[in-house]
Amino acid sequence: MAHQMSIFSWALTYVTRTGRKNKSSSFSACSMHRPLGLARRWRNVPVYRPLVELSTMEERHVILTYRLDRDTMQELCAQLEPDLMSPIRQPTGIPPLVQVLSVLHFLASGSFQTTVVISSGMSQPMFSKVLSRVLSALMKYMRSYIVFPEVGDLATVKGDFYALGHIPNIIGAIDGTHVALVPPRESEQVYRNRKSYHSMNVQVVCLADQYISHVNAKFPGSVHDAYIMRNSSIPYVMGQLQRHCVWLLRDSGYPNLLWLLTPVRNPRTRAEERYNEAHGRTTRVIERTFGLLKARFRCLHMTGGSLMYSPKKVCQIIVACCMLHNLALRRQVPFLQKDGPDGGVVAAVGPVESEEEEGEEDDIDNRNTVIEQYFQ
Repeated sequence: MAHQMSIFSWALTYVTRTGRKNKSSSFSACSMHRPLGLARRWRNVPVYRPLVELSTMEERHVILTYRLDRDTMQELCAQLEPDLMSPIRQPTGIPPLVQVLSVLHFLASGSFQTTVVISSGMSQPMFSKVLSRVLSALMKYMRSYIVFPEVGDLATVKGDFYALGHIPNIIGAIDGTHVALVPPRESEQVYRNRKSYHSMNVQVVCLADQYISHVNAKFPGSVHDAYIMRNSSIPYVMGQLQRHCVWLLRDSGYPNLLWLLTPVRNPRTRAEERYNEAHGRTTRVIERTFGLLKARFRCLHMTGGSLMYSPKKVCQIIVACCMLHNLALRRQVPFLQKDGPDGGVVAAVGPVESEEEEGEEDDIDNRNTVIEQYFQ
């Protein structure tokens, strides 16, 4: 429609000119547009003309569309710019800002590529390349965005968790969630989870403020949560922190370990019941984290459809969404919905359904000590 505001700051048009053989050139990312003089030097060179300035969009519309505010997107673009610039002998590259905006819109909307293609002006093959490029660039900064609490931060983290349920020395809640995908034909059964759809089983550790401090998205849906935990870096990291007497919380789908507290399955005393109540109040934060993550980035939610990419790229998409989720929290970007209460601001998202299975209890002395000391 003529009056419909595009979600992008730039429109892509192709100019065909007859000229000399292609020569190398470079241009500044996020610039106003490619100088028209350069178009005379190549055949079928894409020329970017300003359509709608990002600065003219309302801030609420920017956040609804991209899940980040204007300033945060500009800083993210500047960080990724060196990795998103086109090779010097390929002057037909898309400016980094356009690449970042197109990928953010895809992650936020959960739409298929064709929808994004129509909105951005790119061809579908071009958007596929842009998606791979932006994901690869983001992966380089994963350890800057997803960070496990350091020793100097433990006191603050423990205090935040204690405020939730009055269980001391907690530094994280751990759980798994499933992200639907179209599986490879040769290993279709490996990706079928216990609810009979194909997925990646994603292990996440979060803090009391829903910040994601660890994510493992490498395992298919048929793999049990406890197996993923044992084959992740969590046992090593928590082993290194044991001298500080800290724990993670998880439901009964995990074994009770020296550094992992689970609820009592069949409480027999009032103290065990009080412990279970406090445990439930505290571990709800991980379900709220999954709810907010999947509401903010609809590509991870079942309503967004199954991701039609290779498991490796699906893993990158999941990790990228976790990184951007943390970025939004740290920059205090509100989560907005078109029909949400109070003008669309949503303070918390209801918990998603948790998947529990029977797990063997390996070490209950640690849990009994906590119950005796704090819940009698």
